[in-house]
Amino acid sequence: MRRITFFALSFLLFFTSVFAQKPQKLSSNQIYEKLQKLNFLGTALYIAAHPDDENTRLIAYLANHVKARTGYLSLTRGDGGQNLIGPEIRELLGVIRTQELLAARRVDGGEQLFSRANDFGYSKHPKETLKIWNKEAVLSDVVWAIRTFKPDVIINRFDHRTPGSTHGHHTASAMLSVEAFNLVNDKSKFTDQLKYTTTWQPKRLFFNTSSWFFGGQDKFEATTKNNPKFTTLDVGVYYPLKGMSNNELASIASSQHLCQGFGRLSVRGSQSEYLELLKGDALKDTKDIFSGINTTWNRIEGGGEIGEILYDVEDKFDFVNPAKHLPKLLEAYQLIKDLKDEHWKTIKGKEILDIIQACAGLYIEASAESSSATPNSKINVNFEVLNRSKVPMRLTSIISTIDKKEIFKGINLNANKKVNFKETLLLKTENYSAPYWLKNEWSLGMYTVKNQNLIGEPETLRETKIKYNFVINYVPVTFTKNIVRRYSERDKGEIYEPFEILPVVTSKLKDNVLVFSDSLAKKVAVEVRAGANYINGEVSLKVPKGWAVTPAFAHFDIALKNDKQVVTFTVTPPKTNSEGYIKAVVNYKNKTFTKELVEINYSHIPKQSILLNSQAKVVRLDIKKIGNYIGYIEGAGDAIPESLRQIGYTVVTIKPSEINEKYLEKFDAIVTGIRAYNVVDELKFKQKYLLDYVEKGGNLIVQYNTNRGVDVGAPKTLKLSRDRVTNENAEVVIIDPNNSLLNFPNKITQNDFKGWVQERGLYFPNQWSDNYTPLLSMNDEGESPKLGSLLITKHGKGNYIYTGLSFFRELPAGVSGAYKLFANMLSVGKEKIEVKQEIKK
Repeated sequence: MRRITFFALSFLLFFTSVFAQKPQKLSSNQIYEKLQKLNFLGTALYIAAHPDDENTRLIAYLANHVKARTGYLSLTRGDGGQNLIGPEIRELLGVIRTQELLAARRVDGGEQLFSRANDFGYSKHPKETLKIWNKEAVLSDVVWAIRTFKPDVIINRFDHRTPGSTHGHHTASAMLSVEAFNLVNDKSKFTDQLKYTTTWQPKRLFFNTSSWFFGGQDKFEATTKNNPKFTTLDVGVYYPLKGMSNNELASIASSQHLCQGFGRLSVRGSQSEYLELLKGDALKDTKDIFSGINTTWNRIEGGGEIGEILYDVEDKFDFVNPAKHLPKLLEAYQLIKDLKDEHWKTIKGKEILDIIQACAGLYIEASAESSSATPNSKINVNFEVLNRSKVPMRLTSIISTIDKKEIFKGINLNANKKVNFKETLLLKTENYSAPYWLKNEWSLGMYTVKNQNLIGEPETLRETKIKYNFVINYVPVTFTKNIVRRYSERDKGEIYEPFEILPVVTSKLKDNVLVFSDSLAKKVAVEVRAGANYINGEVSLKVPKGWAVTPAFAHFDIALKNDKQVVTFTVTPPKTNSEGYIKAVVNYKNKTFTKELVEINYSHIPKQSILLNSQAKVVRLDIKKIGNYIGYIEGAGDAIPESLRQIGYTVVTIKPSEINEKYLEKFDAIVTGIRAYNVVDELKFKQKYLLDYVEKGGNLIVQYNTNRGVDVGAPKTLKLSRDRVTNENAEVVIIDPNNSLLNFPNKITQNDFKGWVQERGLYFPNQWSDNYTPLLSMNDEGESPKLGSLLITKHGKGNYIYTGLSFFRELPAGVSGAYKLFANMLSVGKEKIEVKQEIKK
C-alpha cells in the first residue's frame, strides 16, 4: 500500500501543470510508472484520419496498462472542421487541433504523428479522398511513419473494406494502412526514405471494431463469437498509482478536443474494446496483442545486462527516496549509450534521462527575458539549476544549440541550493519558429514539406535548446531542454510560453476580405508590428491589374518591440466586376517582409505564433441591398458579421439575455450564427420572441445546426438531417427561378455558385411541411438531389429562412455569389422599401 499513497495530490498537480503548460515535475508514482515503461520494449501505432478520431481508451490502455510505446498517426490536422471556441478555420484551426492532440497525448501517455494530408472537408468516398490528397504521397507518409516509429502492432480505427459507408477520409486512412503494411519492409518502395531510416515489418495489423460497424450487437456477436481473429480487451482497468481508471484518464484526454465540442464527463468501470486481426501472426494469447513478441530488454543485442539492472530497480523501487536508485540508473544509462541498435538506443536513452532527472529532483530551466526575438539577434537568458538530492553533482558546462556556444561553469550543486546565472546568446539562424507545414504554399489536399525528416512531426523542431552537461555521481550526463519564457501575472499566476524566433517586422491588413459594392475608393488600413526596438521603413500595397492604390509608399517608425502602427492607403476598384488579392510589402533595411503574424492563445494549449502571407482578397461586385440594421446572434464562431459590414450593413451582436419583443423590433433582419441552437441553450427560451418578430414582419435567417438532439424552433415542421453536398463545384439547380429571394434585389443565377470553397453546405433539412418553399437543388455524384439547402416560409407578415449553405466559409473567402444571395435573404419582403427609395431619388 505504501506505493500508492502519494498519488491523490501529485496526479492532480500533474494535470494542472499540463493544462497550464508548465514543465512536468514528476511524483514518485509517476517516476515508477516511467520505470515500468522503460522496461517494456514494445510499440503500438494507432491510425486514423483526424484529431478526435482516435480511441483514447485504447491508446491510454496500451500506454499505461500494457506500458507500450504508443503512437497515434492522424493523417490530417483537422483543418476542414468547424470551431466551437473561436473564429479560426482552415489552416489556423489545424494549428489549434494539432495542439489539442498533443494535449490529449500528454494526458493518455501516447505520442503524436501526422502525414502531409490536408483536411479539405467532408468526403463521401475514399476514391475522392485519395484523388484530392495525392494517394502516393500520403501512402509514402504512412510508410515513413511505420518505418521510423517501428511498431510491433498497428491498429486501424476504421474498416478498409467498407468504402462509402463513412467519411471518405476515415476509410482512406484504413486502406492506406493496410497497403503500407505490405510495403514497409520492401527496399524497392519509397527508396529515398532509406537515406534516413530502415525498412521494418510490423507483426500484426488490427481493426478496432465494434457492434456499430456490424449494424447491431446481435450481428456483431454472431460474427465474432468463437472467431480466433477477434480479441477482446477490458480497457476499464483501475490504476491505483493514479487513483483513477483508464476510462477516466481517456475521458480527460478526449476532452482536450475543445474546439470540436468533445468536453465530456469521465466514466468508470469495465469496458470492452474489440480488435480484429487483419494481417500478421495469430495471437497465442487473445488477451495480449503483443503475445509472441519479445518485449523485454533481451530483444536487442546487449539488452540483457541492462534488463538485469533495471528490472531489479523496478522491483525494489523506493517511493520515499527514489534518489537511492541513481547509481544503478546511471550504470544502465552508460550501457544504453553503447547499444548498437540506434532505434532503441535513442528511445530508451531519452526515457532513462527523464527518470534520472526526476529521481535526482533536478530542476533545470532557461527562461528568456522575452517570448520572442528575431534571427541573428542576441537574447538574455536566465538560468536556474537546482539539485534536490544528496547525490554528488556538478554542472560542467552549457551549450547553446543555436549558436554552438559552450559556456564552462564548473559549479558543484549542493543539496537544495539553487544556482542562478544569466547568459547572452546569439540566435544564429534565418529560420522562424512558425508551423513548418505552413511555410510553403499548399494545395487543397496536401501540405508541402520538403524536408523528409520533418514529415510526421507534430510541431516545428525548436532550434533554441540548451544542453546541460553534468557529472552525476561521477558519470557524465547531458540533458537537453528548450528555452522558454516564464513570467507571472497577478490574475493568472505563473505562465510558461514557448520561445519563438519571429520576423523583425510583420504586417496585417485590417480586413481579410474587402468587398467594393461600387466603383468608389475605400481606405485600407495596414497594421505594422515591430519584432524589435527602433525599426522604421516603408510599406506598399500590391494590387491586381485594373485596381489603383495611393500613396505608393507609407512610412512607419516604431520605437518599441511589439508596438504597432497603422498606415492607410486608398484603394480604387475598377468599374466592372473584378477579384484578386492585395498584398502588403514592408521594406526594412533593404529587405522585404511579406508575412502576417497570427497569435492563437487559448488556456488549454500553448500559445501559438503563425506566419501567413499578409494579404486580403478584394472583390469588386455590383451588389444591391435593402435594409441596413442587422441583428446577429452568435453561435459557434464565424466571421459573417464582419463580412456583412463589408457590404455596408450595420451589424449588432445580440446577446441572448437581451432578446425580448421590444428589443428586436428595431432590426431589419436577424441572423443566427452557425450551430447557435446547438451551443446557446438560452435560445430555446427566447425562440418565442424571435417568432413574434417574424410574425410582425421581420426576417429571421437561421444558419446550419447539427441534427443531433436539437430543435431549431421553426414555426412549422422542419427536421434536420445529415444530408450534405461536399463537392463545392456540384451543379446547383434553381427550383423556383421566379421566387423573389432569387431575384430581389440581386438576380441569382447558376454563375453565382461558381468559385465556392470546400463544400456547398451541410446538415440540410430532409423533412418539412408544405408551407416551406425549397429554392435550390444540388447533390454529390451518384446521389439523389438534395432540396433542403435553402428553405423559406411566410410566418405572419414576415419570413423565416433556414439555410444549410456554408456561408460561414464562403463569405470570409470573398465568394461573390454568396454575398449576393445573403443580401437577398436579408432583403426578402422589402420590395416596397426599394420603391420608396427610388421615389426619394
